[in-house]
Amino acid sequence: MNLEERSIDVNGLPTRYLQAGSGPPLVLLHGVGDNALIWRWVLPALARTHQVYAPDLPGSGDSGKPDSDYSPAFFTKFLSDFLDALEIESATIIGNSLGGLAGLRLSLSQPQRVASLGLISSAGLGREVTYTLRSLAVPGYGGLAATWAKRPPGAAQRILGRSALLFARPRRVPREWLKEQYRLARLPGFLQAQLASVRAQVGLRGQLEILTDQLPRLQMPVLILWGTRDRVFPYSQGQEALTRLQRGSLELIPDCGHLPHVERPDNFLNSLRPFLREQT
Repeated sequence: MNLEERSIDVNGLPTRYLQAGSGPPLVLLHGVGDNALIWRWVLPALARTHQVYAPDLPGSGDSGKPDSDYSPAFFTKFLSDFLDALEIESATIIGNSLGGLAGLRLSLSQPQRVASLGLISSAGLGREVTYTLRSLAVPGYGGLAATWAKRPPGAAQRILGRSALLFARPRRVPREWLKEQYRLARLPGFLQAQLASVRAQVGLRGQLEILTDQLPRLQMPVLILWGTRDRVFPYSQGQEALTRLQRGSLELIPDCGHLPHVERPDNFLNSLRPFLREQT
């Protein structure tokens, strides 16, 4: 596989993305606190059948970190502009957490651009969310946490906290993920952008934008994939979402947390491949 790291201007925003493979276009969208490298454990396999694009979303990794509200609408517009910049008319969109919400919003607003949709432990499908993220909405607290996490001891503490939150079994967290998390925390502007992203979608009472009532409008095939030990969003949100879809399917990965493509990549691919095969 020839994995290329590229940069592109997306409506004035410098954007780093990974590209690999050939075939129908497949766009992978990461969640808050990560970047495109979160897909490294599954990207080579997906690139055997698809032309894969994995961007660093605005505010993340090596993409630009603009002074923005980082709202779900902001990320949806970025996704549309990203497809335009690459001259992609329609693609399969696979999104994790916040990336799932951006893909879902684009599917509702511009359905002709989304051939099929994968929602991986997606935001936007229910009110409930971990109190760890709700606490960042407390005035003053989130800013202090971001300031502390920039320093080496704080960056290390952040890694421990995220490992416990995002993985069912933190002891099997890949070393590469830990190293990248430390690097990201030290990037100028990264933690402030991530805090803004969380606050735009999560308040003290839970998620702010819930789109389950709009799911019956979707006509493209939709795969919902969730870890049964997800501590960020309960997998019951995926089960409820399934009942609203015209062409939906649900895959639950046992003993897995919020990042199945990292914690259980083989199970993730075994669940995703049949869905992608049906679309091609």
